[in-house]
Amino acid sequence: MDETAHAATARARLRTIKIAHTVIWALFAGCVVAIPVAAWFQHFRTAAALAAVVLIEVIILLANRFSCPLTAVAAKYTEDRQPNFDIYLPRWLARYNKLNFGTLYVAGVAFTLLLWWQSQ
Repeated sequence: MDETAHAATARARLRTIKIAHTVIWALFAGCVVAIPVAAWFQHFRTAAALAAVVLIEVIILLANRFSCPLTAVAAKYTEDRQPNFDIYLPRWLARYNKLNFGTLYVAGVAFTLLLWWQSQ
């Protein structure tokens, strides 16, 4: 394979990874945002299920030293190491993604627990 074809293949693979990563991110971000909404409407089982789904992501991140496994795969296809090199998010959001959504997750779970406790 010549160098031009190799570069095109690498770009295509990186694009596929970025699309998959973005879709997966959107699903988890949606779960994080939906947790307190479900709790507000007293759908505590739904809130717990959403929290459990996100907890799976947290476990995966912990097992990978706080990095998404797709980041390592994407790194094989580019030298770029901007915060959003592996995902279609604005740089500022990709840079603080774990902090922002981690905080929202913990706050949403705490809010859910508070509302659940008050409903007992």
